[in-house]
Amino acid sequence: MSEIALLPEERLGARIARDGFVFVEAAAMESALARAGSLADWPAFAASWEDLELDTYMADGGRYRRRRHAVYGAAAEGPVLRRPHQPHYQSRDYNPLNGGIARWFSPIAPEIGEGPSMRAILGFCSTLFGSLAPATRDWHIEAHQFRIEARLSEEGRPTPEGLHRDGVDYVLVLLIGRRNIKRGTTTIHDLGRRLLGSFTLTHPFDAALVDDARVYHGVTPVEPLDPAAPAYRDVLVVTFRRADAQKSGR
Repeated sequence: MSEIALLPEERLGARIARDGFVFVEAAAMESALARAGSLADWPAFAASWEDLELDTYMADGGRYRRRRHAVYGAAAEGPVLRRPHQPHYQSRDYNPLNGGIARWFSPIAPEIGEGPSMRAILGFCSTLFGSLAPATRDWHIEAHQFRIEARLSEEGRPTPEGLHRDGVDYVLVLLIGRRNIKRGTTTIHDLGRRLLGSFTLTHPFDAALVDDARVYHGVTPVEPLDPAAPAYRDVLVVTFRRADAQKSGR
C-alpha cells in the first residue's frame, strides 16, 4: 500500500518509523487533533499560557522560562487518566544542566489539563505512539506548558541543555504561539549527531513528533524582533515513556 493511500495518522507513524521524526504543518496537525477529539476550548487553552510560573530551577541562572506540568497514565488501549501531581525528574545522563534533582512545578490547571483540547492532544498521541509500540502495556505521560521569553538583555533558550535526547520513548512538541521573536529553529540529528533535518515551528499547531531513542533534537535560542515589546515562544511538550523504563525526561 502506498503512503498516499494511508490515513494521515498512518502516514505520520510510517514517517516516524522510517526517519525517527516528522514535522507536521499546522493545517494537517489541527485536522488530526480534531479527528482525535474536540478543540472547542482552544482559545482558552492557548490563553492559559499567560498564567505560567517562572522556572526557578534553571542551573544557568536564566529567568527566561515559565512552565506548568501534569502527569498522566494510560494502559494499553485504555483511556488517558491524570495522575496525582508529582515532581518532574530527569537524569543527568540526558540533561547535565538541570538533571539529577526532583523539580516541583505548578500543576496545569484542572480545566486545561482535563479540557477538550488537552484530551484531543493526549488521545492523538496515545493512538499514534501506541501504534508504534503495540506491545506496551502502560505509558507514563507528562505534559509541559512552556513559555520561553526573549529580551534584549537575555536570549530565550528553548533547549538550554543543547542538542539532546529526553530519555523517553516519544515526544510531541506542539506550537501554541510565538510573538515578536526570530530564530527558534528545531534541528534533528542522528545518534552520530549528523544533521537529518531542520524546521521552524511558526504557526499555531505546527508540530514535531520524535522517536527519542533514535534521534537528538535541539532548538536555537530566540531573540526579540522589537526589544521594546514582549517576545516569547509558547509550546506544549508531551512525552510518552514505557512505564517500566528508567525515569528521565526534559
